[in-house]
Amino acid sequence: MILAVAGGKGGVGKTTLAYNVAAALDAVVVDADLGMADLPKAAGPDLHDVLAGRASTRECIRGGPVDVLPCGRSLAGARASDLTELDAALRPAECEFGTVVVDCPAGRRADAGVPLAVADACLLVASPRSFALADAIRTRELARELAAGLVAAALNRTVDDPPTDAVADALGAPVEVVPADPRVGRSVAAEAPVVDAAPDSTAARAVASLANRMPK
Repeated sequence: MILAVAGGKGGVGKTTLAYNVAAALDAVVVDADLGMADLPKAAGPDLHDVLAGRASTRECIRGGPVDVLPCGRSLAGARASDLTELDAALRPAECEFGTVVVDCPAGRRADAGVPLAVADACLLVASPRSFALADAIRTRELARELAAGLVAAALNRTVDDPPTDAVADALGAPVEVVPADPRVGRSVAAEAPVVDAAPDSTAARAVASLANRMPK
């Protein structure tokens, strides 16, 4: 299964949720944001190289608490990448790991649609702020157009009780509330997914609940 983690706008914590949901699913997480990569990257080839035909998918996957296929951070690498090869790049990872979690570019940029087009399912990450709902709805429509079934939405970094029923009705998907938790915020840089670092926390239970909603 290929799961696209999408967000209507940047800054909603999409990357951290992709990383943590991948941990809960024992999956590999792929940074498909070719221009603004966020997942940890060490020396060596990356998704830019795969999409440019310079490396294989397997040689770019970096092991860790969560296995990561990172993306490069150079403009030249992004320009050399052929996004039409993304599906072919993800399939070897799917064969090996079973589940691939793709951290999509934010918004409705042209490159945001490609991961959704190759995905089997979509998890939408949104801000609990009311003005952000319109962005989330637009991303949901894009996912529908590309047949990436929206299986759940996450209201991320919440500090109050959001109107989950209203949001679920607006998005047409079950909503999980992920509370603001600094351990989630630093999980990517620290390479410490919250389901491992704080398994009894409310945030870890929310991440696990999201993972349980994914198709098997």
